[in-house]
Amino acid sequence: MAGLYIHIPFCKQACTYCNFHFSTNLKYTGELVTALHRELAQRKSFLPGRRISTIYFGGGTPSLLHAGQIKSLLSDIRAWYEVDSGPEVTLEANPDDLNPLYLRQVREAGINRLSIGVQSFFDEDLKFMHRAHHSGQALDSIRMSKDAGFENITIDLIYGIPGSSLDQWRQNLFQAFELEVPHLSCYALTVEPRTILSDWIKKGKAAVPDEEETIRQFEFLMEEAERRGWRHYEISNFAKAGFESRHNSSYWEGTEYLGIGPSAHSYREGERQWNVANNHLYLKALAEGLPPYESEHLSPENIYNEYILTRIRTAEGLDLFKVPESFRAHLVQCAVKHLQQGHLEREGNFYRLTRKGKFIADRVTVDLFL
Repeated sequence: MAGLYIHIPFCKQACTYCNFHFSTNLKYTGELVTALHRELAQRKSFLPGRRISTIYFGGGTPSLLHAGQIKSLLSDIRAWYEVDSGPEVTLEANPDDLNPLYLRQVREAGINRLSIGVQSFFDEDLKFMHRAHHSGQALDSIRMSKDAGFENITIDLIYGIPGSSLDQWRQNLFQAFELEVPHLSCYALTVEPRTILSDWIKKGKAAVPDEEETIRQFEFLMEEAERRGWRHYEISNFAKAGFESRHNSSYWEGTEYLGIGPSAHSYREGERQWNVANNHLYLKALAEGLPPYESEHLSPENIYNEYILTRIRTAEGLDLFKVPESFRAHLVQCAVKHLQQGHLEREGNFYRLTRKGKFIADRVTVDLFL
């Protein structure tokens, strides 16, 4: 089994916190889609003999594509790749792009899972984050998606926004639960370099997120999800039984995948590839029939570190027997401190983050690295 990711590098406007690759110049959308078709044809031998079980349109804002473009891309994927009979096909979407007609069209095109970038149900938060939608559109987009027949829906929410309170975060969560979406991806607001938020903080126009308040909101999130019987299957992801993201889970499990589009990454055993994060250079390469990517062969140390980085965030945790034998002693030794401090727990050959450990997951990860 393998995954296929398609990066759509366009947005209507720049969110304050985002450091993903995108452009707000939508003039070249048609040319970009043509290039995606070319890359799909060019890369069809990257995963020989692998069945594509998940397809993910990410970005950027994939819902800026019209349904015909999505249908055409999926048609090429099915023509050139061996696709599973029941693939999970996800479309990331912004609330302001969704309407009943569009939802019906993308569902008919083959999309069966929606990831809606709500971020907050409070207009003041959305304004601070420079989102293109308002709270009413967020609510309507979820209701319309369900009316259009989508059952597999996830929404993104952000906590730890400067000036936000635990009560506001509680209301955001309760609104999501009331709407009965079966999956939540919840992220702490982080200050990434070269973002609007980073610039605001440097100029004193915005406050740094309050770490203690962020911890309180994350703790409430975990407690409330557990109380409702949701599965906390990855640090930022919560799901009702059976609604875990198959595509994202494949990343954490080390499954091979192909990335199409500017800045997209690909992985197969022992090799990593990454496409140029520049729309113009990407278009130029594909127009000239050239590969738009660079690649590297991963050392055993790289493979070990990537395993730690991805798996420690999951509910399953680290399997000692999946670590190369030459590195097992290192893992066992480095884990001792965190076992004693209650950040990790061990069950047989598995090491997992405890509730306490999830608050410092990055620190634990770095300590376990080679």
